Amino acid sequence: MTDKPGIVITGASGRMGQMLIKTVLESDKAELAGVVEREGHDWIGQDVGIAMGGAARGVIVTDDALEAFSGAQAVIDFTAPEATIAFSQLAAQARCVHVIGTTGMTEEQIARLQPAGRQTVLVRAGNMSLGVNLLVQLTKKVAAALDEDFDIEVIEAHHHHKVDAPSGTALMLGEAAAEGRGVTLADVADRGRDGMTGARKSGDIGFTAIRGGDIVGEHDVLFAAAGERIVLRHMATDRAIFARGALKAALWGQDKAPGEYDMIDVLGL
Repeated sequence: MTDKPGIVITGASGRMGQMLIKTVLESDKAELAGVVEREGHDWIGQDVGIAMGGAARGVIVTDDALEAFSGAQAVIDFTAPEATIAFSQLAAQARCVHVIGTTGMTEEQIARLQPAGRQTVLVRAGNMSLGVNLLVQLTKKVAAALDEDFDIEVIEAHHHHKVDAPSGTALMLGEAAAEGRGVTLADVADRGRDGMTGARKSGDIGFTAIRGGDIVGEHDVLFAAAGERIVLRHMATDRAIFARGALKAALWGQDKAPGEYDMIDVLGL
């Protein structure tokens, strides 16, 4: 027996899933309590260490998420929106902390997480890194200090496998800029330009998405006015920073009351 929190990783075979598994296994503050994959996946029934091409770890990959969650204190989930919603219901039933790094969720899908947040600790963020969450705070402050003479553009770059755009982090930054200006992002977002679009509308917050190669994640927030530009930038070179942040959130949530939290809460920012 151990007093270390047991962590379950969903989407075990994915790049983030495997990084999360390695991070938990290497931690002296938590233990890997389970790994979950979708029904019919080749990894089901295998020891996760062997499935990942290494030594056995004594943890068998399962498609029974509720059983895995019931024996754990937290689940870390970087999967897909509908899967995350289903996992949130099971995590609430098992009363384990649910850390969500899934991106590409619509407002309607995010709203469907609220019932789970009334029963357990739910930590959701578009990005789990300390640097990005500091960038979010800086973006809010700079946007509040500058008027609409400064156009705001969020420019993000990711690897060519990423399926959603703009990235969850880009949307976090857009929300921060909108909050700083006292507006609603949905009212001012400019998320697509092609052809004869006309001049940029004053006050809009624009988004540019770049996809290519193996870029882990790069985000710039550009404030551009006549004669000057301010650029806030974060560059990630190793996705381990996201895994470490997610584990920090899972440990942080152990003694918290049920509710919806984000990484600003976890980091005390």
